Amino acid sequence: MAQGPQILTRLDRVETFETLASTSDACMARARAGEDGPLWIMAQSQSAGRGRLGRAWSSPRGNLHASLLLVDPAPMRIAPQLGFVAGLALIDALRAQAPHALFALKWPNDVLCAGAKLAGVLVEGGGLLDGRFAAVIGFGVNCAHHPADLPYAATDLAAQGAPCAPGALLERLVASFARRFAQWAGGEGFAGLRTDWLGCAANLGAPIEVRQGARVLNGLFETIDAEGRLILSGPDGRVALEAGDVFPLGAIDERMMK
Repeated sequence: MAQGPQILTRLDRVETFETLASTSDACMARARAGEDGPLWIMAQSQSAGRGRLGRAWSSPRGNLHASLLLVDPAPMRIAPQLGFVAGLALIDALRAQAPHALFALKWPNDVLCAGAKLAGVLVEGGGLLDGRFAAVIGFGVNCAHHPADLPYAATDLAAQGAPCAPGALLERLVASFARRFAQWAGGEGFAGLRTDWLGCAANLGAPIEVRQGARVLNGLFETIDAEGRLILSGPDGRVALEAGDVFPLGAIDERMMK
């Protein structure tokens, strides 16, 4: 019988593997097997890493690939707020690791460094057989490498003069997530998190383009509301958006049109 992936290290609810198809899939499999969480799973590389909308996520050795499993962290209807918890926790960890770098949060799930994409956060969830809800938060951070064939600017910590081992960054992230999760308090503290998130927001108050598949909206990024939706002020008034790809107006490469 084939053996499963072997754990390299196990440190107080953090498990590290040589390679996995997806750390997020591994977390969800553990939840379905009865794991209560919280549990962090990290892989030195992934063979099937993904971002939003099922997009492939480059996952070479040297970058951070990690996911966190939480079971019943809050009512399912507010679980998407975990993306803001995670984004703030990640930027906290990055600022502690590289205090002189310029980091910002791009709605809804990216971290920018000097205006280029450095990291992504993906929140997924599913029901369990016992009626509980499993939330999995995936983190991908370009520590040592970044893709060169993207239709937008990307970077990595080493290229920004802040080289960092993935394990060291994960240690900071585990601690910062615990702090931000406590601040969130199952949704009761989202107002404070929203204020903190807006203080880190990229393109706030600036003209942006939001793509939702074939639908394209232009306007000013006014704020995010009490539910985390992006408020876009455009020619037809204000609209609240729950999802979309955000770009500074006019900064989209023509390859995005294909």
